[in-house]
Amino acid sequence: MKLIILDRDGVINHDSAEYIKSPAEWSPIPGSLEAIARLNHDGYHVVVATNQSGIGRGLFEVAALNAIHEKMHKALAQVGARIDAVFFCPHAQDAGCLCRKPKPGLLEEIAHRFNTELAGVPSIGDSLRDLQAAAEVKAQPILVLTGKGMQTQAAGGLPPQVKTYADLDQAVKAIVQ
Repeated sequence: MKLIILDRDGVINHDSAEYIKSPAEWSPIPGSLEAIARLNHDGYHVVVATNQSGIGRGLFEVAALNAIHEKMHKALAQVGARIDAVFFCPHAQDAGCLCRKPKPGLLEEIAHRFNTELAGVPSIGDSLRDLQAAAEVKAQPILVLTGKGMQTQAAGGLPPQVKTYADLDQAVKAIVQ
């Protein structure tokens, strides 16, 4: 099975220091939706793994998150794309859960649900914690320089074998060549 894991904020859509709390605040990064369509057309199952600590902090409810994802799914459908599943961690950073990236819980759940190993599976993110979670499950960590990506790259300390691309569109072009 061809599988790819994407972080959401900063990879698919513009990020915000104040969190994306409503559908009105969600807007795609140019080229990201079309990149997902290219993955779909190449036979990839596209899955999102995203930390959503705004829920745990009381900034928004799961209903708002569902409405954001509904807007995302509709925007994807308009360009002939789809995301097969969205996995999210609703916990605040201090909750001590196992699903909040950089811990591997979300990615392990993806492996379980899709009944597959994640070794070598492309996992694209814009933060160190995305890359660390990918490395933990032996997925291929890929950094995009959108969102927090440039700051992540500048800070250094990246896991070994990280590949870096300007954005999701460029990463997907390299993956599906």
